[in-house]
Amino acid sequence: MYIKDTHKIWLAAGTEKVYLEPSMANRHGLIAGATGTGKTVTLKVLAESFSDMGVPTFIADIKGDLSGMASPGTENKHIRRSIDTMGLTGFDYTSYPVQFWDVYGKQGLPVRTTVSEMGPELLARLLGLNDTQTGVLRIVFRVADEKELLLIDLKDLRSMVQYVGDNAKEYKLTYGNISTQSVGAIQRALLTLEDEGGEIFFGEPSLDLSDWLDWAEDGRGMMNILECSTLFQHPLLYGTFLLWMLSEIYEMFPEAGDLDKPKLAFFFDEAHLLFDDAPKALVDKVEQVVRLIRSKGVSVWFITQNPTDIPESVLGQIGNRVQHALRAYTPNDQKALNAAAKSFRENEAFDTAEAIQALGVGEALVSVLDPDGIPSIVQKANILPPKSSMKAVNAVLLQSAVLASPLRDKYAEEEDRESAYELIAKERETAEKEAEKEKEAEEKEKEKEKKEKTKKSSGRKKTSVIEKAISSTANTIGREIGKKIVRGIFDTFLK
Repeated sequence: MYIKDTHKIWLAAGTEKVYLEPSMANRHGLIAGATGTGKTVTLKVLAESFSDMGVPTFIADIKGDLSGMASPGTENKHIRRSIDTMGLTGFDYTSYPVQFWDVYGKQGLPVRTTVSEMGPELLARLLGLNDTQTGVLRIVFRVADEKELLLIDLKDLRSMVQYVGDNAKEYKLTYGNISTQSVGAIQRALLTLEDEGGEIFFGEPSLDLSDWLDWAEDGRGMMNILECSTLFQHPLLYGTFLLWMLSEIYEMFPEAGDLDKPKLAFFFDEAHLLFDDAPKALVDKVEQVVRLIRSKGVSVWFITQNPTDIPESVLGQIGNRVQHALRAYTPNDQKALNAAAKSFRENEAFDTAEAIQALGVGEALVSVLDPDGIPSIVQKANILPPKSSMKAVNAVLLQSAVLASPLRDKYAEEEDRESAYELIAKERETAEKEAEKEKEAEEKEKEKEKKEKTKKSSGRKKTSVIEKAISSTANTIGREIGKKIVRGIFDTFLK
């Protein structure tokens, strides 16, 4: 709960109150714990607090239960007990300004981007292409730029890859060898991405992430909730979206230095899904963003079951930690428990590892950064209750919110303007027509030559059999007469 008088986030209460310094929120955070121990409550309290202090948020909703933040909460015995024991005053149930998003466009505004915006480098790493195949993909993008062909969706990219492959000899001297094998590998990788739903994600209108930086009339930050219950079942597409989003956010914000509060806060629920079997490109990019984006005023929070779900390279960048209960039933569980315990500054009042196992629902071990950026000694505390509903909103209310969105006219209808696919198809059709015309012209020329030869042949006088016989007889008689004349002349000379 954001306390306006102190400009702090009251997160939990134990033997003493635990406050999160907004200026330290961009040092990122982790919310961990077994299923049913209260992670979602902690996420909601933090997201509500950011909104209350005017910070827009993005929340990946894996389980589909975070949409309830669009409705005010309701009284129950657990919340009432928390309010009474923590001495909360002025606690009012309320709804929060929410914008719903959905890559599939069913439970929120569609989320799209173009192939050009993704770029060859991110796509190549995402698709797992080797260096040679990545080089070919760069050539594809370069040729598209030179020919002024827009790469918007996957059919544009497939057409462009095929075009470059078909004209490999033409581009070899300029760009180097373009092998059939590399072209085929890229096409197969794109087919896999398409099967995952890539044809839905790539398109127009492309999402302008600056639209996430929005506020309600009362100054509260907008909550942008992405429906992920279907999306996370397609890891490649999920990774594609997150890779693009983090890259765009990183490029969008200028260096800001130390701020009083973040410009934007991200919450990745079920964060282990972000890293399980994820392309190395995604893990590398998340690490880079987490390490560098805090200087741009962006706060990133990972919500997962176990801290070991997060790579060490990313975990080392996290300064604020909320650890709910963990159970150690196996040697691996015990190892993970000990690792979680060692991540906190020890409190002499209790054994950290034992305390983690003994935590009840809604309880947590909490350590946050003080104003100087030093982790506080771990405290055992109860997380404050959220003000919004813990239940998902019903379908009618959700659709009403989507239809009422001021961004609906901008994103609801998909556009399909003329791009590489259409222009290459036209070029191919034109080439085929020209080839057909040339073929017809050649056939006509051959037919003309044939007719001329036939005409010349028919213009000569043919000799009949009788004429040939008479001519032969005449020739014979002529020869005999000639011989007699010659003999007569010689006889005269001889006499």
